[in-house]
Amino acid sequence: NNMKKYIFTLLSLAALSFTSCDDVLDRPQLTKPVDTNYWRSETDFRLYANECYPNYFVGYNNTWGVDYAPLRGYYFSDDNAWAGKQSVMENAVPSSRGSSSLSTGSDLWLTKYGSATWNFAWVRKINTMIDRLDMYGKVNLTEEAYNHWMGVARFFRAFEYHRLVWSFGDVPYFDKVFVETDAAQMYKDRTPRAEVMEKVYDDLKFAFENLRLSDGAMYLNKDIAAGFITRIMLYEGTWQKYHNLDQALAKKYLEFAKEAGDYVIGTGKYAISGDFRSLFGSQDLKGHKEMLMYRHYDAANATHHVASYSNGYEGQSPSPNLALAKSFLCNDGKPYEASAVPDAAKLDIKHMVKTRDPRFEATFWDEPRVQASTLLYACKFIDRTGPTYWNAATIPPQYGSMTNTNDAPVMRYSEVLLNWIEAKAELAIMGEAAVTQGDIDISINAIRNRDLDAEAIAKGVQKTAPMKLADITEAFAPDRDADVPALIWEIRRERRMEFVYEHTRLADIRRWKKLDYMDNNKYPDTMLGLWINLKEELPSYLEQGKDGKYTAYQVRKMDGTVVTYDGSNADDMVGFFVPLKAVARDVFGDECYLAPVGKAQIDQYADQGYKLSQTPGWENK
Repeated sequence: NNMKKYIFTLLSLAALSFTSCDDVLDRPQLTKPVDTNYWRSETDFRLYANECYPNYFVGYNNTWGVDYAPLRGYYFSDDNAWAGKQSVMENAVPSSRGSSSLSTGSDLWLTKYGSATWNFAWVRKINTMIDRLDMYGKVNLTEEAYNHWMGVARFFRAFEYHRLVWSFGDVPYFDKVFVETDAAQMYKDRTPRAEVMEKVYDDLKFAFENLRLSDGAMYLNKDIAAGFITRIMLYEGTWQKYHNLDQALAKKYLEFAKEAGDYVIGTGKYAISGDFRSLFGSQDLKGHKEMLMYRHYDAANATHHVASYSNGYEGQSPSPNLALAKSFLCNDGKPYEASAVPDAAKLDIKHMVKTRDPRFEATFWDEPRVQASTLLYACKFIDRTGPTYWNAATIPPQYGSMTNTNDAPVMRYSEVLLNWIEAKAELAIMGEAAVTQGDIDISINAIRNRDLDAEAIAKGVQKTAPMKLADITEAFAPDRDADVPALIWEIRRERRMEFVYEHTRLADIRRWKKLDYMDNNKYPDTMLGLWINLKEELPSYLEQGKDGKYTAYQVRKMDGTVVTYDGSNADDMVGFFVPLKAVARDVFGDECYLAPVGKAQIDQYADQGYKLSQTPGWENK
C-alpha cells in the first residue's frame, strides 16, 4: 500500500534504470545479469515503469527542483515582469544543449521554452521496456496485462516525444533499441515534426484503447492518459493550425483531444469541487473529485519548495504584471472595459479583489507586497494558513524552505474541460458541430460555479456570472485581437485566469503563434504592476535611505506619462507601478518559437561523419 502511495518518491528510483554514459547520444548499456533474470511478472514491468512517474507527473517537483514545477518553473511568459531588464529570449546557439542522463537536474534554460532538453535517454529507457515486453511479456504475461503495460510504455514514449517536439520541432525518431555500434541509427538526422507526431498519435491511441480503467491508486490508467491526451493533442492540433503547417493533421489531433475529453466527461467520476485555493494548498488531495491524478507529499517521503515561494515572505522576481491582471473578467462575466460592476475600472488591488472573478483573489495577495517586483504577489500554491506566518519568527516546515508537503494537482478536471471546449471551438471553425450553450455549461460555467471559501466571501468576492453564448459577439471584448474569433478569445481568457503559473501560458502563446505578446514595447502593460497610491499604500518606499537619498520609484499615469519620485512629489506618486529600472526585453524573432540545438551536438555528429541539422532560423546565430 505504501509503495502505491509513494511511487513518486525515492522508492521509484530503485526501479531499474539502465544508465551509464558520458556521450550525449550514447545509449546506456543494459546490465546483463539483471536483464536475463528480469521481466518475469507484472511487478517487474511496474517497477521499471515507476521511474517515469516523477519525470512526467512532476507535480511540485522534489526538494529544490524547479523543472516543470508551477510558479518556479513557468515564470517566462507575458504574465510576468522583472525589475531591471526584462528576461530576454535566447538569441544565440548555445555551446551545448544536451544530456544523456535520466536525471536532468535543474536546467533553467527550460523556463525559456517550457520543455525538454536534447536528451534521448528516456526514449532509450522506454524503448527498452517495449522491447522486453515483446521479448518476454508475450510469454510471461496475459494478453490483457501485455496490452496494458505496452499502453503504459507507449504513453510515456508519446509524452517524451511531445516534450522534445515542443522544444525543437523536428527531432530524430527512435522506435527501437539498437546496438551502440549502429552509427547510422545513432547519428541519424532529425525526423520531420509531422512524422514524429503521427507516431505520438499512434502511441496515444494505443494507450487510450489498452490501458486499464484502474490499476491501483496513483497508477497510470485510461482516465489519466485521456486527460493528458487532451493536453498533448490540443497543443499539436493548434500548433499545426496557427503555424500553418498541415490543416488535416490539425483537425485529426483536435478530434482526438475532443474524443479523449468526451470520454473523461462521460465517466461521470469527476467534477469541479471545492474552492480554487484548496486545489493547490491541500495536505491531501486523496478523493478530490477534480483530480484525475495528483502527487502526494509528506515529510517522510517527498517534499518540495513551491509553497515557500507563495508564502508572502520569499521574494518573487519576476512577479505578475498588469497585462495578466487586466485579463481577469469582472464578476458580471464581462471584461472590465465593458463591465457594469461598480469600480470595475479601478485597477488597484483592493478594488480588483472585490470586483473580479474569484480566481483573482485566490491567486494574488490582497495588498501590495514589496517581495514582488511588481508589488503584485502570487500566493496560489499554499493554503490559507501559510501566509499568516510571513512575519513570524519561525515558519512551520510545511510553509518554508524545501520542506513543503502540500499535494500537487497533476491532471485536474478543469484542464480537461478547458482543453475539450477549446478543441470543440476550433473544430467548429473547421466545419464540425457548433459549440452549444450546453457545452459551455458543463465546462466554463461549471468552473465559474466553483465554491467560494470563507476567506473569499469575507472579502466580498462573488462568483462570476455564467457565460451566455449568445452574448459572445464580435463586440463583446474591447481587448480582443482582431484575428481571433470572439468565442475562442473568451476560452483563451478562461485558461489565463484558471492556470496562472501552471504549465500552460508560455505553451499557449507559442501554439497560438502569439509569442509577440512578450514584446514589452508593443504591450507596455507587460512591464507594469497595478495602480497604486504609494504615499497611502506603501509610505516606506518614499522614505529617505540611510544615505539620505530617495529611491527613484516610478509610476505610469493613464495617459502613459511616467512620474519619478524625487523626494518632494509624494502626492503625485499615484499610477501603475513601474518595477525598479525596468527596461524592455531585446527584440526577438520567430526563430524563438523553437529551441536551437547546441554546437557540441552538431559537432559530435560531424566528428562521426554525419550531419545534424540546426533548428530553422538558428543556422546563422
